[in-house]
Order: sequence, then structure tokens, then C-alpha cells
Amino acid sequence: MNVPSGKPQNRRIRRLFLEIRRSPALVFAGACLAFIILVSVFAFLSPYDPDAIDVLHKFERPNGKHWFGTDDLGRDYLTRILYGGRISLAVGVAAMLISTSIGVLAGIIAGYMRGLTDNLLMRLVDILSSIPWMILVTVISIYLRPGLQAIILVIGLFTWMPIARLVRAETLSVKEREYVVYAQAIHQRTLFIILRHILPAVMPTIIIAATSAIANAIMMESALSFLGMGVQQPVSSWGSMLNRAQGVLRTAPYMAILPGIMIILTVYSFNKIGSVIRLAVEPRTGLT
Repeated sequence: MNVPSGKPQNRRIRRLFLEIRRSPALVFAGACLAFIILVSVFAFLSPYDPDAIDVLHKFERPNGKHWFGTDDLGRDYLTRILYGGRISLAVGVAAMLISTSIGVLAGIIAGYMRGLTDNLLMRLVDILSSIPWMILVTVISIYLRPGLQAIILVIGLFTWMPIARLVRAETLSVKEREYVVYAQAIHQRTLFIILRHILPAVMPTIIIAATSAIANAIMMESALSFLGMGVQQPVSSWGSMLNRAQGVLRTAPYMAILPGIMIILTVYSFNKIGSVIRLAVEPRTGLT
């Protein structure tokens, strides 16, 4: 009796491993992301204090003692990179949770309720989407104290609109399926229908949107920190490290290379792995 229920899951697992074998890039992305997360989590194992200033050894080039050199205050640059990874990843995940929660809620309500509710929510999405995010962030930053919490709130509260559009479109499609129409016909509660039928059906779209949201949040944090509106010293993120490196590109180019590479690899890995996660949960009946 357990065989039928296990077949869809087995097919999804087979699809997942088949896709991994077909695309070495997925393995590379997974390895990169796992490595970045691990070294960020275990950054405390570094023998150097990320905030310890040693002006006598500033701008040292990579050597046996400091593998990636030191910055303008003599701090070990590799250690700063590792601790900066914590901040960038934390911003990406936290902002994703906020934006995805708002986007999913707005998208499902708009798609399922339709009518006036749908029109009001979608017009709000249109208005917010029409304003350049940099202007929104700049205005909001005036009223918030600069720091990690502020940057997470700003990114999370103003990046949910694309997710809402995607979820609304999926909800409109799922709402017309027979099992949802039947549930409505027998007068099941709206909340039950949404949680039992709508939400599981749109979950693949939510997951792929969430992974993209993490990558976008990391990029936005890097851009804001690069412009000086992100995390504040002595806390560092990859974006703020790029900001400090722009004035010494001629004398210390390594200060821009490493954080830039970390941002590129992290964003690439999240985007690539998002397609794998969607493949694993997408309720298809056969391979393509």
C-alpha cells in the first residue's frame, strides 16, 4: 500500500541525480556554496582577530603569514573575508525570509480572492515596482539607523514584488484545477483550501524564487555597502570591503579581487542550485 505514494518521490530523486550527472556545473555550484558556508561558519578558527589593528603591517601583500595580505589598517584580509561572508549570507537569508513571506502571502491572496483585493494588491505591486530600488532604499535609509538590521529590513520589505507576481500567476492556474474546484463546491474553508491545496502546488515556484531572492539580496547588500549605505565599520561584508578597496586598486588590487570572487561564486551557486531544488520538488510525472 506504500508503493504508490513512494513512486512520485522516487521519480523526483531519480530526476535529481540524473540532472546532477548531466551537469557538472551543479556539482561545482554545490561544492562552492558548501565551502563558502563552512569557512564562514568556522571563521572563528582563524588565529587572527578580524578587528585587530596593526598599522605597522598595513597593505602587506599576500605572504606566508597573511595568505591574502592585510588591509589599510593592518588587519588580516583573509579573516576579514571569512567574517564578511557571515554578514553577507545572513543578510541574504534574512532578507529572503522577509521578502518571500510577504510575496507569498500577497500573491496567494490576490490570486485566490481576485476582484477588488487582487486589483488593490497588484496596483500596490505596480507602484512599488515602478520606483527604482535605489531611490526607495535611499529614502528609507534616512529614517533608519545604518546597520545590519536596517539593511535587512530595507531589502526584505522592497524586494517581494516579483515573488508576489509569480505566486499570483501560479495561484490563478492552480485555482482552476478540479480538486480545488471540488473543495470549493463542498464549502471547505478558504484557509484550509489555501494551506492544503494551493500552497503545496505553488511550492516549487516559491522555492526557486527564494533561492533567487537570496542571490539578489546578497547583490543588493554588496551594492549598498559599496556605496556606503550598508553595514558600518568595524563590521565588514564583502560589499563594504569592495568599498574600502576602490581607493587602493593600484597599490593593493588583491583587496578587491577576493571579495569580488566570493560575491560572484555565491550568487552563481544559489542561482544554479535553485534549479536543482525545483527539480527535486516539482510534481512532474516523467523525465524530460
